[in-house]
Amino acid sequence: MTILTDELPDDPGTLKAMLIAERVQNERLVAIIKELQRHRFGRRAETLPEEQMLLGLEDVEQTAASGEAAVDATSPAERERRTGQRRMNRGSLPAHLPRVEMVVDIDDLVCPCCGQDLHQIGEDAAERLDIVPAQFRVLVVRRPKYACRACENVVVQAPAPARLIEGGLPTEATVAQVLVSKYADHLPLYRQSQIYARQGLNLDRSTLADWVGRAAWLLQPVHARMLTMLKGSAKLFADETTAPVLDPGRGRTKTGQLWAYARDDRSWGGSDPPGVAYVYSPDRKAERPIAHLAGFKGVLQVDGYAGYRALSERGDVQLAFCWSHVRRRFYELAASGPAPIASEALERIARLYAVENDIRGHSAEERHAVRQDRSRPILNDLEPWLRAKLALISQKTRLAEAIRYALSRWDGLTLFVGDGRIEIDSNVVERAIRPIALNRKNALFAGSDGGGEHWAVIASLIETCKLISVEPHNYLTDIITRLVNGHLNSKIDELMPWAYVTKSSVKVVA
Repeated sequence: MTILTDELPDDPGTLKAMLIAERVQNERLVAIIKELQRHRFGRRAETLPEEQMLLGLEDVEQTAASGEAAVDATSPAERERRTGQRRMNRGSLPAHLPRVEMVVDIDDLVCPCCGQDLHQIGEDAAERLDIVPAQFRVLVVRRPKYACRACENVVVQAPAPARLIEGGLPTEATVAQVLVSKYADHLPLYRQSQIYARQGLNLDRSTLADWVGRAAWLLQPVHARMLTMLKGSAKLFADETTAPVLDPGRGRTKTGQLWAYARDDRSWGGSDPPGVAYVYSPDRKAERPIAHLAGFKGVLQVDGYAGYRALSERGDVQLAFCWSHVRRRFYELAASGPAPIASEALERIARLYAVENDIRGHSAEERHAVRQDRSRPILNDLEPWLRAKLALISQKTRLAEAIRYALSRWDGLTLFVGDGRIEIDSNVVERAIRPIALNRKNALFAGSDGGGEHWAVIASLIETCKLISVEPHNYLTDIITRLVNGHLNSKIDELMPWAYVTKSSVKVVA
């Protein structure tokens, strides 16, 4: 708003009000510009992303190793000392790995001192980790034919094993490798095609796409059953992210959505296994989660997206909101410059998280008791403090927006205090969204709405495997093989990822 000289009113009170309004608007615009600058040029997370930290550590560790190697080359004593440390600290290699033994023996079994024969009194054994680079092989299936000498028209032969790609080249393990590379390791199909070409295999990207599409169609019943089983839980997390999809009619991409519905009760010792199911939709309308979660009754932990409110209005779903999203709004203000109110809000929220760190992994009853004792007083003080600060500041500022965001969702934000099963935030499902973002970054977009649906189906199985420490390649190979061979739909629960969990793979969430 710009005030021209000839527009200035004669009334001093009106003039003062106009000047205050202009100052407030300028402050708001400055805050928006700083936030956009931070978003464009600064890091986008409140904490340094783990991937960036690891990249930095890699360089530091490589430099340190290079320096140690230089010292070892000139100092035998130091080399021997480091060798002893490595032997003590390296641990043992997994027992399931195959062992290939190599005997390093002396050339002559005659005593160098007296010339008598030597006899073995023991041996030293050392294990080292070796690798055979990924290589293709050709699986030749021979089916002998048999005829009867007495009956000329009788020919007997075993039926051909079922295949996912009838008349095609790949085994089920090969298709599983393509799926894992694309949806777990984020390698687009054209890059996989280039990798295979280095081994002399000309597998066109369109051929790989055909394999993925057929596998996704086959796996749809497993995905649908997984979503149904998750909806039978008493508590779920929900979130959504964009999924750019090619729109050939307009010659550009359109914005689809991948919705994530996750369960993870490990933080309070729940018995249901963790899992996440993604569902693709061409838009972000509120009717989408209503349709996806039809039949679900319980607590749904979400961010502030208004589309979820329609679920709670039906009476079957309670919405628990996310303190991480509340904190983020105050953090953005504090990161842009001096902001005493936002900084104090962050300190108060940090005290809530300190309680959560102390009770993670405890039972729901213990968590509830501690929250009543320690978190409830913090929240009882925080709400009136926020309302008091809101009354003191301009309602057009970003700070006022952040405070109203919290107060308008207060019932859902405080729901976790009364139920030890509920988390303080929706970080569980936010972590499940990150692999989707990585795949989106590398693949840029899905080729169609159908490609988005395939993305949802396969990513659901792979990400659930990762949650529960099930090896996704072996899992996909097995269930594709079983489905191709006519696995009964009535026994589809046997194909859920958690049916492949071993006791050693179950871990408590950090």
